[in-house]
Amino acid sequence: MQKISAPSVERNRKPIRDVLEKYLQRSGKLLEISSGTGEHAIYFGNEFKQIQWVTSELRENHPIIKSYLKEAKLSNIHGPEKLKIGEDDFPKSKFDYVFTANSIHIMSWKENKSLFKLLGKRLREGALVFIYGPFNYKGEFTSDSNEKFNEWLKNKDPKSAIRNMEDVVLGMNKNGLKLLNDHEMPANNRLLVFERMKFLSD
Repeated sequence: MQKISAPSVERNRKPIRDVLEKYLQRSGKLLEISSGTGEHAIYFGNEFKQIQWVTSELRENHPIIKSYLKEAKLSNIHGPEKLKIGEDDFPKSKFDYVFTANSIHIMSWKENKSLFKLLGKRLREGALVFIYGPFNYKGEFTSDSNEKFNEWLKNKDPKSAIRNMEDVVLGMNKNGLKLLNDHEMPANNRLLVFERMKFLSD
């Protein structure tokens, strides 16, 4: 099978790694949602040996991830697990971290809300969530390139769109997750970091 490579991974992995390093100080288990080719998992698995990194994707994308993981031979990378937001539950495990890159704008807003609910339901107090990608602020694009990218997204799928950062924060807040930091990243991207707070009903 011919391997597929995601060019964006090579461009963004180092800046993402530099931010994750501030938070991944202790050992734990991390669920990556929408692992794509698995290249992020391999790079970060090498960088953060104390993290058990669990990949997940749609079933049809598993072969390419398995190919990359087999070649990498890293004992701290696992999966891929089948995960379609809106249909599947998280893998049966306790996760200390969740990471997803360039997925929020691909998923429909309904799927986004399903993701927020899953995060609130499955993560315990103190768990961290990292969401990387482009965001709008107060309904405005942060660059001309993001506006053009949004047009491209909607031409592919009308349900896809760059999301408003405020809407994402509100959706996460409703499910018990508080914004800790909003990191500026290269190429008009952001990395939002959330913490699972304790519900009074927990």
